[in-house]
Amino acid sequence: MAQPDQKKFFENLSGAGKAIAVLTSGGDAQGMNAAVRAVVRVGIYIGAKVYFIHEGYQGLVDGGENIEEAKWESVSSMLQVGGTVIGSARCKEFRTHEGRRAAAQNLVLRGITNLCVIGGDGSLTGANLFREEWSGLLDELVQQGKIDRESAEKYSHLNIVGMVGSIDNDFCGTDMTIGTDSALHRIIEVVDAIVTTAQSHQRTFVLEVMGRHCGYLALVSALACGADWMFIPEMPPADGWEEQMCTKLSENRARKKRLNIIIVSEGAIDTSNKPITSEHIKNLVVKCLGFDTRVTILGHVQRGGTPSAFDRILASRMGVEAVLALLEASADTPACVVSLCGNQAVRLPLMECVQMTQEVQKAMDERRFEEAVRLRGRSFENNLNTYKLLAHRKPQSELPISSFNVAVLNVGAPAAGMNAAVRSAVRVGITEGHKIFAVNDGFEGFAKGQIKEIKWGDVGGWTGQGGSLLGTKRTLPAKHLEKIAEQMKANKINALLVIGGFEAFECLLQLTEARSRYEEFCIPMCVLPATISNNVPGTDLSIGADTSVNAIVQTCDRIKQSASGTKRRVFIIETMGGYCGYLASVGGLAAGADAAYIFEEPFDIRDLQSNVEHLTAKMKTSIQRGLVLRNENSNENYTTDFIYQLYSEEGKGVFDCRKNVLGHMQQGGAPSPFDRNFGTKIAAKAMLWISRKLKETYRKDEGRVFANTDDTACLLGMRRRALVFQPVVDLKNETDFVHRIPKEQWWLKLRPLMKILAKYKTSLDVSESGQLEHVVRHRRPEESEGVPA
Repeated sequence: MAQPDQKKFFENLSGAGKAIAVLTSGGDAQGMNAAVRAVVRVGIYIGAKVYFIHEGYQGLVDGGENIEEAKWESVSSMLQVGGTVIGSARCKEFRTHEGRRAAAQNLVLRGITNLCVIGGDGSLTGANLFREEWSGLLDELVQQGKIDRESAEKYSHLNIVGMVGSIDNDFCGTDMTIGTDSALHRIIEVVDAIVTTAQSHQRTFVLEVMGRHCGYLALVSALACGADWMFIPEMPPADGWEEQMCTKLSENRARKKRLNIIIVSEGAIDTSNKPITSEHIKNLVVKCLGFDTRVTILGHVQRGGTPSAFDRILASRMGVEAVLALLEASADTPACVVSLCGNQAVRLPLMECVQMTQEVQKAMDERRFEEAVRLRGRSFENNLNTYKLLAHRKPQSELPISSFNVAVLNVGAPAAGMNAAVRSAVRVGITEGHKIFAVNDGFEGFAKGQIKEIKWGDVGGWTGQGGSLLGTKRTLPAKHLEKIAEQMKANKINALLVIGGFEAFECLLQLTEARSRYEEFCIPMCVLPATISNNVPGTDLSIGADTSVNAIVQTCDRIKQSASGTKRRVFIIETMGGYCGYLASVGGLAAGADAAYIFEEPFDIRDLQSNVEHLTAKMKTSIQRGLVLRNENSNENYTTDFIYQLYSEEGKGVFDCRKNVLGHMQQGGAPSPFDRNFGTKIAAKAMLWISRKLKETYRKDEGRVFANTDDTACLLGMRRRALVFQPVVDLKNETDFVHRIPKEQWWLKLRPLMKILAKYKTSLDVSESGQLEHVVRHRRPEESEGVPA
């Protein structure tokens, strides 16, 4: 990483004299268009020529009109469109030497030596072979008289950068591929719809999802909907699974559960590598149990629809990084692929990733399934471990003996995913042998004694529910410390798990500071960040923020559509978030906004005037609409009404204005797949941490838990590439308590991307880019899963 005094800035990079081509290949995936848009606009921004290659490698071989120079306006309105606007096709010719020679000729004739390929491992492998053969292909073209020697020398090497577009998330080296999150949205929408009809009739549903060689979609959707059983190629069920599954379904039905959901990956196999089909599972359930059973095969629905906010942001970030990588590439640089590691975009050698992806399949073919899971990477392995923890209820006789009582409560405003976190915490806690107590209405309810034991079955079906089923209040414990201590003593509470926003962090601070006065608070305590505002210190992301960004982006899409129909219209949209500009900034990037006003980046009347002038110029192009977001507390004087009136007055005769205050719809309805999954995993991790701390702090001689060190009151947060437990007292110095935000916020680095993609001249620090890393083959235990940027 560059040192502070050696910072590199994007505006100092020049693409003058360079030509970049972008193509999409293989199966389509939602978000590919966002990646194409980013490559085109960033390429043009730095002064390079950028070309579309239509119809993938077929267009590269055929040439002609398939290779078209892209303009800034060419990628307008692409962000919200699924599939790939420039087309994709399987191409037999490119697999031949002659086909690649024709492709090389088509590129050289246009002076293109930088190629950005968005596709799966087959597409990227083909691109790497093309690069390796490049000089030989040019020599052949010179001999055949199709290009001159001067051109061959001028364009002597080809630079390749890949981005992985695949809904299966089957490419090693990246935590998430473009399209996976959107596919999960389609699956979860179907599951949520099926749940209502299945409950009405007491049915069993067998859902078949895509993933011929990779079970990621089945695994994560099973986690996100609390499925009864799951089949994936990487983890074939043990012999005798038929009886075990039927017993589980029967037990669940006996506990008054009105529906059963079984999720099966299309590539599911048994330990003998024989396929397990959805029809076979249905017939088995009907024969053994007589349950009314239906099969739903989702098929290409999973590839369709508009891309999620996650995929738009992921693809936009990757597109920018891909152009940077092409600018910095040389003849000695290996072809690279832009990947997501935790919350960071990184570059990895393309062929290292391809080879590991092929190793996974080889391990599965040779029935080395544990090895296959390990090779899939930490994201897959973490999901699988969490699923195993939650999927099967152990009989009482198999649970560890524990005399500990753990209380779980929600604090602050409701956030989608809170219920998934509570469900996970309750079930993992029970599996650990503890008694779990649910507290209603936060610390206010705690003080009033609204505490009761919560059992395994009580949290069934909670993952898909929005809001907070436990009830939540913003009340801090400071005023009720004595009553809370009394209730802790009366209910023999040995540990505390608080799920909530900034208030939850403050609550834990107050309880920690009160330990010297109340021994009841000398217990392990953990807070899980859950708030749409994403303003909790110590974490890059909070449960609920992804659902909220998706709700904002869906509304912005509709508004942009309205503006496109009427022409020359600018919309001013107010988002929530308190003083934190996360929703406005990240929502703006995902929705393709022209500007986003936030508290963290002060603005004045000159900035507003500059934005009006920018939009006035935009209205003279073919893109005759504008979208401006404003965080609710961005400026006390420049209110949404003021900005609306200013734009209306200054835009007279050029554009008209409308305003929208999104309000509480931003909290979202059903939680997004990411929030269900994130909440489920961090709650499981937190409960295991609590179990460990309980054992460490239990004093046998006194027969009680006593924990008063800083490391026994922690916040579990996502930091860059890792999930980390951080003492809440250590986070005080990182916090602006007046404005209820962290002093440093990672997403501020994304704001220049939005401005660049909206054609503003701006400064972007790219010091952290440019480091080519290597694929890590061993599991890093504390590391987390890829997150929306």
